[in-house]
Amino acid sequence: MVTLTIDNKQVSVPAGTTILDAARAVDIHIPTLCYLREINEVASCRVCAVEVEGVDQLATACNTLVEEGMVVHTNTQRVRLTRKTNVELILSQHVDHCVTCVRSGNCSLQALSKAMNIQSVPFRKEATERPWDPALPILRDSSKCIKCLRCVSVCDRVQSLGVWEVTGSGAHTTVRIRGGLRMNEASCALCGQCVVHCPVGALRERDDTETVFSALSDPTKEVVFQIAPAVRAAWGESLGLSPEQATEKRLAAAVRALGVKHVFDTTFSADLTILEESSEFVERLSHPESSKLPQFTSCCPGWVRFVRTEYPELAGHLSTAKSPQQMFGAIAKSYYAQKLGKSAKDIFCVSVMPCVAKKYEAATPEVSDVADQDVDVVLTTRELDRMLRAMQINVAALPEEDFDSPLGRGSGAGVIFGVTGGVMEAALRTAYWKLTGSNPPADAFQDIRGQKPWREASFSIGETTLRLAVASGLGSARALMDALRAGQVSYDFVEVMACPGGCSGGGGQPIHDGEDHAAQRGQRLYALDQESPIRFSHENPTIQTLYQEYLGHPLSETAHHLLHTDQRKWTL
Repeated sequence: MVTLTIDNKQVSVPAGTTILDAARAVDIHIPTLCYLREINEVASCRVCAVEVEGVDQLATACNTLVEEGMVVHTNTQRVRLTRKTNVELILSQHVDHCVTCVRSGNCSLQALSKAMNIQSVPFRKEATERPWDPALPILRDSSKCIKCLRCVSVCDRVQSLGVWEVTGSGAHTTVRIRGGLRMNEASCALCGQCVVHCPVGALRERDDTETVFSALSDPTKEVVFQIAPAVRAAWGESLGLSPEQATEKRLAAAVRALGVKHVFDTTFSADLTILEESSEFVERLSHPESSKLPQFTSCCPGWVRFVRTEYPELAGHLSTAKSPQQMFGAIAKSYYAQKLGKSAKDIFCVSVMPCVAKKYEAATPEVSDVADQDVDVVLTTRELDRMLRAMQINVAALPEEDFDSPLGRGSGAGVIFGVTGGVMEAALRTAYWKLTGSNPPADAFQDIRGQKPWREASFSIGETTLRLAVASGLGSARALMDALRAGQVSYDFVEVMACPGGCSGGGGQPIHDGEDHAAQRGQRLYALDQESPIRFSHENPTIQTLYQEYLGHPLSETAHHLLHTDQRKWTL
């Protein structure tokens, strides 16, 4: 242990501890801006400056290790003025149009400026604006970039994609797409993790809320909403709701309060995905000599883009089953449209997703089979919350309401699609039934759960032993895929979600700067699964009716037309 003194408090911490962590251990606050634990510890902002006795220069607390007998002062006049000057310099290169910024009220730079009582900037403004295609799912405003390098580090160290790079030095430092490429030329998965970790508004998702408001005011459009499983675990966070208030039924009521007539639950189409994907998996297991094993899950478009760009020779291992979002759109514009006496063009399908890449997926021509776009607009969880605030809806006062029928009923298996390992677990519940004719215990496959980025398990179903792997985060996916490519591992079924923690930690979820809420959101989804009266996708009566009335059976000709795709042909 190392003993030091911080602001007259004696602290004992393990060797290798930073001054920042030592101070936090005794509840001494040192401000940070660029810092992300174990991801971005480069001290580029220098806001965490502290004074160490016997050292002339101020030290950066986030990456300076403690030493025996060290005496640290975190709030001297010299420290205070240095921090303030550093923030003022950052502000001089940042367009501070806070009133119109999507991150206003949830911006670390804004909060820090207020805390330091900065009321004007004594330096010349030199913010640089660079062109960016406004149609892309991810937008970048270079005039707001504070060169904290978080996006660079997250993309490199967590997602292993290296989309962003730093060029220049000093006041001329800038962040750009690696190699000077345009965004649509880069191998970007559109996962949105750079957006989640940007402390300001330099990175954000394309805002499609006005398109939805316009559709809601158009009497010729039958607006249909679907809400993804992971959204229910997060939607209330930025609205000030407690988990007890932010129920899925209050979420349904909140969306209706926007003027939406048809509010459905994507857990319905998650169950539909399981019927198709598990049937495909059982089919591949039955013909191992001609099938491509392992089968990869295909519900995450960020993962699909990753396979296509980084491991194109393995794209044939992806399940041909569309994602729940796209299956819902196809069924809404065919089966449900017929029930309403409408045509596909009359249905305006809106998805509320925890994901930015879903905006790309919905617009991919090869994934729509009923209309030009089976899903017309994708909103992130953040965009839904912005719509609710714009309409001045007091969501806490809304009585709970059920989702609509017939596309609004899902099983607990569908709910856990929103957490890493959930798709695998849901598929195994139904695959077991298909292979044995009986249900397993609903929690028989819980060994696949957890937050470890790459985990493995084996399960026996009858006389068949299945080798399984789950990865969340594309850095973990790369390690897994490299091992597969090298023949170092062998599996039958692989689930990958592009975002760490799965959709619960998706790039479209509410932002809590420097905090990871994926695990606790995932636990909420597991709790909802436990409480569900139906825990197997194949026991969902609305799914059974859909097959009886319209699809016939899993993998039927109609099902193949509406519910399957060939990702190898997707436009990137």
